[in-house]
Amino acid sequence: MIELASILILSVIAQWLAWKIKVPAILPLIIIGLAVGPLSTFFTPYGDKLLDGDEIFSGDFLFSFVSISVGVILFEGGLTLKLSEIRHQARVVRNLLIIGPMVTLVGGGFAAHYLLGLDYRLAFLFGALVIVSGPTVVLPILRNTRPNERINNVLKWEGILIDPLGALIAVLVYEFIQTSHYENSVTLEVFKEFFITIASGVFVGGLAAFFLRWTMRKNRLPSYLRNVFALGLVIFAFTFSELIHPEAGLMAATFMGIVLANIKVESFHKILSFKEDVSIILISVLFILLSSRIEMALITKLGWEAIALFAVVMLVIRPLYVWLSTMGSKFNWREIVFISWVGPKGIVAAAVASLFSLQLLSGESSQIDIQQAELILPLTFLVIVGTVVIQGATAKPFAKFLKVEREEPRGVLFAGANENSRFLAQFLKEQKVPVMLADTSRVNIREAQRMGFDVYEGNIVADNVFDDLDLTSIGKLMAMTSSSEINNLACKWFESEFGEENVYRLASKKELELKELEMPKGILFEGKVDYLNLAQAIRAQKEILVEPCPDSEAYESILKKHRNRIIPLFILDSSGEPEIVLRELPAFSKGDRLAFIPTVESSVIPLAEAAEIMT
Repeated sequence: MIELASILILSVIAQWLAWKIKVPAILPLIIIGLAVGPLSTFFTPYGDKLLDGDEIFSGDFLFSFVSISVGVILFEGGLTLKLSEIRHQARVVRNLLIIGPMVTLVGGGFAAHYLLGLDYRLAFLFGALVIVSGPTVVLPILRNTRPNERINNVLKWEGILIDPLGALIAVLVYEFIQTSHYENSVTLEVFKEFFITIASGVFVGGLAAFFLRWTMRKNRLPSYLRNVFALGLVIFAFTFSELIHPEAGLMAATFMGIVLANIKVESFHKILSFKEDVSIILISVLFILLSSRIEMALITKLGWEAIALFAVVMLVIRPLYVWLSTMGSKFNWREIVFISWVGPKGIVAAAVASLFSLQLLSGESSQIDIQQAELILPLTFLVIVGTVVIQGATAKPFAKFLKVEREEPRGVLFAGANENSRFLAQFLKEQKVPVMLADTSRVNIREAQRMGFDVYEGNIVADNVFDDLDLTSIGKLMAMTSSSEINNLACKWFESEFGEENVYRLASKKELELKELEMPKGILFEGKVDYLNLAQAIRAQKEILVEPCPDSEAYESILKKHRNRIIPLFILDSSGEPEIVLRELPAFSKGDRLAFIPTVESSVIPLAEAAEIMT
């Protein structure tokens, strides 16, 4: 009990440390696992480990837990894969998933054989194990580095889809090792097993995804059971696939997540949030458990040959197959070099290597040299730790050096999909500015979707909002709900993401009444209107007026023309790029135009109309 509780506590500490120093969580998790596992033998009285995964979960039970956990992690990763993101890079991703495993398997196998003298079978097993990348390590690096959209999408899709594929190839290589001493064992049988496994996983995963959607649509479950039911269905799909054909579970879990991400499912964002919480716990526990299993004696066996092997995997094999995969694509050399540099290994490599290591050392295959088989696990962990440390630490400065960082996003996120937000968002959309509207009101959401906007249905200040929202092209927030409290909170919430200078809100009624009160800089539209005043003006005007405004004199002329009754919204520069008007008007330049709406004659809003606007 103490050991299990210690793992959970250490997991939380590692996740916090990763957040604090801005590195992928896998790094502190493995370091802590090694510290309480093999490294602790230097400090304990009898040379025992402080914590050993084999003593907490014995034998097959440990790897059943590991397999199901990896399935849930891959399902959560699949939920982030939307086909619309990868439409223009589908060929490159396909090549990475076909050419990448072949080059890594062959190149890694020959490198392990010639550098470490491993038997060909074990050498190619190592090559298969280092095929995988994984969302647990790729996504944190991408989130911290913020490369351009094409690089981001390709690395994200490769990192998630390569996990079940790489694990499957590793299983097939292992099966080949187990049957290689039998006479007349044929390669055709191996390929047959490969396709049966893929087909089983795709069939069960797709069926489970559509069954979950049907359940949600027909309201067959109370809201408080939906997340638990979804988790149970993932585990069922994983297990059922394994019963149909061994090792099909990872494919089933991944494919189920991808299908759900691309079909409309009720309460999808809640399911995604729940799975992320579960995945964080599972990832944390797994890495500490698996790294604690490594023996110190095996680590000391690794010499310069192992370092050379790691260098070949990272500096030769990865760049080679990325170059082959991107030939004829629209990626430039800078983007290709960056993609070649980022290919860290993750939890699936650790889990599968641990499983095969245990089975190889159990004596099931008498044809295998036990001393060589012992090296598979520490070699795999060396590649995991090395790629995460080096690539995680250097990805951001390397992206900056290559100039492949994401351009400053122009898009605007509207807190509220109400009439005011839709009116302004439509104008920005016409100026080719990406817009997204967020709301909890079904009525507002449906109307925004009818108008063709990207919409987020959920609480704009929820803990999981940054994970649920795709903010690739979004860099500003306009908080325009009818609640001044929510507007204030939304601005505070998004300051860390967009910066204090890029979050804006409407003035509140009290701020308009207290004339002597100086308004904050982020107040919209010169602080002239609150939600109700703006809604009344929009309903009366129904369109935004645009007039030339190259200097302050032209602005004064516009004011005079409309008897000082205008709400300045945006300033369009000579290229048509809009700038949001805040508390103070920016300096005008030649070619500028002012986008505004005249206000109504009376600022008094009838109670009936006010009630209608608020709803």
